[in-house]
Amino acid sequence: SSCRTGVTMIGAALYGGERLRPARWAGLLLAIAGLVWLLLPGLSAPPLKGALFMAASGVAWGVYSLRGRGATSPTALTAGNFLRAALIMVPVGLAGVLIEGEALPSGTGLAYALLSGAVTSGLGYAIWYAALRDLTSSLAAIAQLTVPAIAAAGGMVFLSEPLTTRFLIATALILTGVALSSLTRMPAQN
Repeated sequence: SSCRTGVTMIGAALYGGERLRPARWAGLLLAIAGLVWLLLPGLSAPPLKGALFMAASGVAWGVYSLRGRGATSPTALTAGNFLRAALIMVPVGLAGVLIEGEALPSGTGLAYALLSGAVTSGLGYAIWYAALRDLTSSLAAIAQLTVPAIAAAGGMVFLSEPLTTRFLIATALILTGVALSSLTRMPAQN
């Protein structure tokens, strides 16, 4: 999903008149190579329906990021969007549980879901929008490619997943690509 988000944001940047210098293109390609290296062991052809939903979510996240960037208070706007989405999903979730014949989730499970969704995602969005304010669309897209590496590092810290050579190499490629892109000055827009 991060790659689709990045492609959406890069496309919007190019469509909006941003012209990337060769070093930024090189950084983008290096970061994508690192992302592919990180995800390569688990790559397999997903079901078409799931792949289409993931592609749509990546595009939506890219559009949402770019639209929120222009908002006067993107964190408050996102909090309101989360609340509206939660209110919509309560009846949809209940209907899904009833249709599928599943047991209702426990209170603890619901609390963890709310904590995970509202607190951690909300905090992530607040940090993202604070950083996004000072980035060009293309650099924001490239920075977005760090998300899978950050998630994998979180798995190591919180879930005791093993630190692997593949992770170290992939993360080094991603971070080097982002750094190369970040250090490149953008030409004046026409």
